[in-house]
Amino acid sequence: MKTIIIAEAGVNHNGSIDSAKKLIDIAFEGKADYVKFQTFKAEKVVTRNANKAKYQKRLTGTNETQFEMIKKLELDRKTHEELIDHCKQIDIQFLSTAFDHDSIDLLDELNIPLFKIPSGEITNLPYLRHIGKRGKPIIMSTGMSTLDEVHNALNILIESGAEKEQITILHCNTEYPTPMKDVNLKAMLTIRNELDVAVGYSDHTLGIEVPVAAVALGASVIEKHFTLDRTLPGPDHAASLEPDELKAMVAAIRNIEKAMGDEVKKPSKSELKNITVIRKSIIAKKPISKGEVFSDNNLGVKRPGTGLSPVLWDEIIGSRATKDFELDELIK
Repeated sequence: MKTIIIAEAGVNHNGSIDSAKKLIDIAFEGKADYVKFQTFKAEKVVTRNANKAKYQKRLTGTNETQFEMIKKLELDRKTHEELIDHCKQIDIQFLSTAFDHDSIDLLDELNIPLFKIPSGEITNLPYLRHIGKRGKPIIMSTGMSTLDEVHNALNILIESGAEKEQITILHCNTEYPTPMKDVNLKAMLTIRNELDVAVGYSDHTLGIEVPVAAVALGASVIEKHFTLDRTLPGPDHAASLEPDELKAMVAAIRNIEKAMGDEVKKPSKSELKNITVIRKSIIAKKPISKGEVFSDNNLGVKRPGTGLSPVLWDEIIGSRATKDFELDELIK
């Protein structure tokens, strides 16, 4: 099964449409399936005096409020249309995460193929209902949440009209960057087993090994932030992949998909030719005369594997040679 890879541009455009288009190009060149932005109106999302998260203060300073910080990162309808058009021109799918009701409606009007619910909205009952009513596929991140909260959000979406088979739940940790000790990747399997849903992983660690591991565990969707340059100012750049790293992550995931195989334990086509070279056969450890009894003293095991397999050792020991054998000759 092919993993859906979402390259999360988020707000790493820093309010520049040119930077947003460059991010789209990088996602396409990196062979991601989707490039995703964020859609919001600051007035609808945060109070004017709301504090920033610690990581946001560390990366963007304390001279502005959270409202002032995100207000500069809004994308209006015209910009959405321009970015969607750019995606169509180079053949990559546009996505965006809506953070308020008006933004949900905008994305629905723009015919985005699915809704992405961010971790912070998992307890937002009106928001979940608003998305559930749209009847589109849903991907929901679950940072900062308990299993009960995830279950409750899932039920709200289904009760509002969403189909369970069209919902994918992403395990996530909402710290930027996420410490390795806090990833708890096995929780993705708990979500799958307890809630009987498709699962994936939204990653905020540094590097690419955790999302690759998530694919090996069965993630059907991977989401990862990326940027033009990690040193750029802004809240999310520092925990994002740079262009070459995004390419490396996608390539690694595609390799892991191939490597997972079909669960049947059997020799592969590529290794069949090596069986006779690497396995061993029963051989004469010293010259053996016709009629002599085979024993531990005159038989041994060596390569190549073109003679009798050593798995037959107990059947051969005690029988008699039907011909003369020279030193190292295969017993046949």
